[in-house]
Amino acid sequence: MAQYAMAFDYELCIDCKACEVACKEENGIIKGADKHRLWIEVKEPLSDYFSLTSDREMFTQRQCQQCTNAFCEEVCPVEAIYHDKHGIVLTDPNECILCKKCIEACPYNARYVDDKREFADKCIFCVDTRLARGETTTACQITCPAKLRYFGDIEDPNSEISKVLKAREYFSFPTGDNGVHLFYLKPKKEKS
Repeated sequence: MAQYAMAFDYELCIDCKACEVACKEENGIIKGADKHRLWIEVKEPLSDYFSLTSDREMFTQRQCQQCTNAFCEEVCPVEAIYHDKHGIVLTDPNECILCKKCIEACPYNARYVDDKREFADKCIFCVDTRLARGETTTACQITCPAKLRYFGDIEDPNSEISKVLKAREYFSFPTGDNGVHLFYLKPKKEKS
């Protein structure tokens, strides 16, 4: 079974917001909406994860972590949240009762209320748009001028993301045993 994931070379981010705009355009989200689907966050000073010697601001890409054991799925009282065949966490908007338990349960603040469609939404790696059309990139990835995003099936050893995760050191933001599928690449150097 496929298991889609994304990795970021966060050191290359220039905070141009092209990914945010592309995501909103692809998914019909109001352009000024804050922290909807994905967003860029400024980190200062650098946390332990961002162990660079530089004192400059760092920009990190934040969005749904696509957990294997998703807290949002566990707390949904109507089982509207599920994993699809690609391992992507989805919400059935027709089943969601907007109780907001999933929003409260998400340790990444990745969920929000989609006021237009009236359900609890989040990033779904463009599975209903670009991937459904047979494309192999997400809107945020294809638009990024710095080309800092890697996306694909981590179960496929020949995929771009599998190759970059094999070649580079990386970290993630797991919370317990939820098994996240968003990875942050450390500054370039070959794995030893």
